[in-house]
Amino acid sequence: MKILILCTGNSCRSQMAEGFLKAFDEQLQVYSAGTEPGEEVNPYAIKVMQELGVDLSHNYPKSVDEFLGEEFDYVITVCDGAKEHCPAFTGKVRHRLHIGFEDPADARGTEEEITNTFRRIRDEILRDFFAFWQKYKERE
Repeated sequence: MKILILCTGNSCRSQMAEGFLKAFDEQLQVYSAGTEPGEEVNPYAIKVMQELGVDLSHNYPKSVDEFLGEEFDYVITVCDGAKEHCPAFTGKVRHRLHIGFEDPADARGTEEEITNTFRRIRDEILRDFFAFWQKYKERE
């Protein structure tokens, strides 16, 4: 199965979702991208994923344009629909899903408060993408 996870910056949520799906099942082909890719993967995202043994330190933000010529079984948007315009993928897709999350990059406060916000969003991504993966495995 080939999956593309989309958000705006491809620096936090989509990177975490990609990392989790790859950790759940090495047979999956998982990619992530953004409509306006950032300069780097957010250091807080790298830190909180490392706490669960998922290494994002070698990842980098990619543009959705890199994937337009490819076909995907699933394209999943992870933006917070209430606050952001979710990107659309114009390539060939069998299934489109939206599994939205608040953007942890918007977190403000102390180092601990920001880290805790990233942990909360990470845990929500883990919960929802594990449920997605379980449904996929049941259909196999």
